Amino acid sequence: MYKNILISTDGSELAMKGVEHGLGLAKESNAKVTVINVSQPYPLQSAATIDSWSAAQKQHAEEALQAVWTAAKAHGVEVSARQVTNDSPAEAIVDAAETLGCDLIVMASHGRRGVSRLLLGSQTAEVVSHSPIPVLVVR
Repeated sequence: MYKNILISTDGSELAMKGVEHGLGLAKESNAKVTVINVSQPYPLQSAATIDSWSAAQKQHAEEALQAVWTAAKAHGVEVSARQVTNDSPAEAIVDAAETLGCDLIVMASHGRRGVSRLLLGSQTAEVVSHSPIPVLVVR
């Protein structure tokens, strides 16, 4: 059914549930998989230097993607990876899906509601509301 799947990860345990689900679906569908990790740009009011911020973001992305490659190997699925920096992870995910010609986005969500969702925001909700292609949300 799906031929080109984009899977989003931030390296969290919850995101790995989405990764595992997406990889399983890709294996069943014999689909191409791209995994995306979106880093935040350097915040202007940060105690960190630009170099230390960049190094920490790069290390975090590498660790997140390494976990994906390990899971992909266990599933017998080949993946390509994309690491981008953007103020809006949701925008970066939707843009990548469109650029890559994906027919499905897979991502995890905490499923927060009410005030906690308003305070913390939801990148998943942003992707769902702005994506022109289907989004599979894993909880």
